[in-house]
Amino acid sequence: MARTTHTVTNQAPPLVQYDVFGADRALREAVERHLDPDLLDEGLSELSGLGRTAGSAQVQEWGALADRHPPRLHTHDRYGRRVDEVEYHPAWHRLLGKGVSAGLTAAWGRPGGHVRRAAAFLVWTQVEAGNGCPLSMTHAAVPALRTDPALAAEWEPRLTSTVYDRELRPAHHKPGVLFGMGMTEKQGGSDVRTNTTAARPLAEDGAYELTGHKWFCSAPMSDAFLVLAQAPGGLTCFLVPRVLEDGTRNVFLLQRLKDKLGNRSNASAEVEFDGTWARRVGDEGAGVRTVIGMVAATRLDCVLGSAGLMRQAVAQAVHHCSHREAFGGKLVDKPLMRNVLADLALESEAATTLALRLAAAYDDGGEQERALLRIAVPAAKYWVTKRCAPLAVEAAECLGGNGYVEESGMPRLVRESPLNSIWEGAGNVQALDVLRALRREPGALDAYLREVGQARGADHRLDGAIKDLLTELADLEGVEGRARRLAERLALVFQGALLVRYAPPEVADAFCAARLGGDGGAAFGTLPHTLDLASLVERARPVS
Repeated sequence: MARTTHTVTNQAPPLVQYDVFGADRALREAVERHLDPDLLDEGLSELSGLGRTAGSAQVQEWGALADRHPPRLHTHDRYGRRVDEVEYHPAWHRLLGKGVSAGLTAAWGRPGGHVRRAAAFLVWTQVEAGNGCPLSMTHAAVPALRTDPALAAEWEPRLTSTVYDRELRPAHHKPGVLFGMGMTEKQGGSDVRTNTTAARPLAEDGAYELTGHKWFCSAPMSDAFLVLAQAPGGLTCFLVPRVLEDGTRNVFLLQRLKDKLGNRSNASAEVEFDGTWARRVGDEGAGVRTVIGMVAATRLDCVLGSAGLMRQAVAQAVHHCSHREAFGGKLVDKPLMRNVLADLALESEAATTLALRLAAAYDDGGEQERALLRIAVPAAKYWVTKRCAPLAVEAAECLGGNGYVEESGMPRLVRESPLNSIWEGAGNVQALDVLRALRREPGALDAYLREVGQARGADHRLDGAIKDLLTELADLEGVEGRARRLAERLALVFQGALLVRYAPPEVADAFCAARLGGDGGAAFGTLPHTLDLASLVERARPVS
């Protein structure tokens, strides 16, 4: 008689066929809070449609395939001619096409566009984060191009299109385009003022010839790139098309693709310019000022991307523990595991709430909201992105050994988790940018204090944290050495104020106790046992 030796029991089913947006209560409530009531039904319907797509087994398989089959560089064709092309797995193109059609590059001219796009970006990141890079850069290129009205009129309709066209051909023949950027060089990194790429003016007005090397250029098969180079008048921003108007390829020499820890589906290249045609964007010498709007938008996307990764990690952990049994009961019901899950859920909700508030400031567009963004974006980028990696690792641990196996999807989240903290200016750059805003733009601090002040009096721990922050701000001697501490406190107080105003009482209570009141440890799973931890976990449970 044959024996059955491999009966599979006590394993959680895959988390598929669910609405990634609708199952995220914190995200849905943020959209309902910030989106104009006249737009709400349409917005919720669109986001639920995208959420169901993101949660489908087919699209999740696309994400796994795109990660498993990284892009390949082809520098020459069979005859030895330079082609400088990158080959992607078909799943990458399917994901990118879905992202474009969902409006992830179409926020700027749409009512409520930034809140709707931010929620969609957070949802779509949970499928596969690599395709978010070209979507983010295309979205963020719009404010930079708007410094030149003629360029904006020509290019913005293409950038904000909902049609993905993967072919390399002149942009004016395409229904939609994608943008990349080339800022950093090997000798400078974030110190872009040390760039050595040279720009020589040509006879045609606004046209230049570039010579130099870029150390990091993501999504090198995009249709055009914003690039910084040294013109006669100083560091200047340029638009570099991949294909020229006559159909010939611009000189865009791909030297190699980076072998990255995560974000493996997305190509990142070293690029050589050698007589490369470019069009100036903005004035000569105003390169940093021209691209600052793009940088701010991509930094907010780093916050959104980290919030999306956090949410997916928490959803997987709660889902697993809701099905897995150990020591006589479900893991989710064990007091210590419940504490861990509640702590992870708390971090995820705080990140989501802050990210959507910043997106709403873009939609508002008023002077005070712009001032708030100036200090809140770098502070949020600093803190939220840094919390992503430890959260992803802890969430993987909730699955035990299963979480260390590629098939679970958790290793992909872990590998991706440090990226948003490093890209678009690492932690020190963000902390120093907070100081720059404090010193040069007093309206930024005023806007921030007015914002968090709306929650004063609702929780004594928040009130104490605001008071301590004011004390910290009053003493700016040697502040550069304290810049990280200051950025962290600014972000935490902002999160606490938002949760006190908008989140359920058990969420706000837990955050204020553990993050502001000092009643929590350095590791996740150290919340006070007196809190309503079961409600926090239940709120984070994905519906499958």
